[in-house]
Amino acid sequence: MKARQRGVALLVAIIIFAIATMVAAAVTYNKAMAARRAAATFTLEQALQAGMAAEALASIALENTTGVKIDLSQDWAQEQPPLEIEGTGVWIQGKVEDLQGRFNLNSLVKWENNILVPDDHQLDVFRTLLRDLDVDVKYADLMADWIDTGIDPYGSSGGEDTLYLSQTPPYRPPNTFITHTSELLALPGFGRENYLKIAPYVTALPQDAPVNVCTASGLVLDVTLNEQTSQFAGQNLPEQRQKGCFPEMNTYLGAIGDATKRTAVQGHVDEKSRWFRLRTNIRIGTADFVLYSVLFREDGKKTRVVQRSFGSE
Repeated sequence: MKARQRGVALLVAIIIFAIATMVAAAVTYNKAMAARRAAATFTLEQALQAGMAAEALASIALENTTGVKIDLSQDWAQEQPPLEIEGTGVWIQGKVEDLQGRFNLNSLVKWENNILVPDDHQLDVFRTLLRDLDVDVKYADLMADWIDTGIDPYGSSGGEDTLYLSQTPPYRPPNTFITHTSELLALPGFGRENYLKIAPYVTALPQDAPVNVCTASGLVLDVTLNEQTSQFAGQNLPEQRQKGCFPEMNTYLGAIGDATKRTAVQGHVDEKSRWFRLRTNIRIGTADFVLYSVLFREDGKKTRVVQRSFGSE
């Protein structure tokens, strides 16, 4: 009888020891995870503060820019080497890009009788861009329908609620201005491959933001002319822009033979910019972060941040 009791006592002791071990392991694991979460949160906050320091430097460069034109020879456009924030071990490197050097997707529509309707001229420009990038031109009509306030499909390739409600899962078009170029991915069948092709050449800015001919790529310059020609894509634009704006506005518009078309293009181009994007690479120890900041330069040259995102443009 006593031997049996000793066996039960030993079994109880083993069970209690096993439970205590599991509890101790759980407590230790939770403490370790809490410490790691705290460290990650602190590091992310540190990265954000470093990114805000880079924003301040970029804002100073933009605010100190003199002259009427915004071009790539100015200080704001020069890529800086990695810089350590003194005494912190945090390294940052930033590059400012003129967002008005891209085609503005929101310009696919215009205001007419207080509603947004497709802009035929800008649709022609966008179709040319799609064609040059080997992307189906049907997405021009689809993108215009995605933004405009009408409920009827535009052209032969457009689509409204009926198209999107048939998707899996179903959804509706916003019928207003977009805030990010990734909304292209909501168009049926557009896909990642097409997006990677077009992403470097498009932006989502206020509808009236023109293309800056001093900073646009050769492809964007060519399609904006809407002349079905390739005048700038093959040129060494970085070299020609080392001393200032190229091409000059008069020279650029002079390449358009038709006066009506020249007037239409003139309404969508400029030599000034107000919208910029700062890409900041941040390294803290072995952790790397990328912060994208959209900067807006006001009429008085004061610059403010209007959007931030980590790891995604």
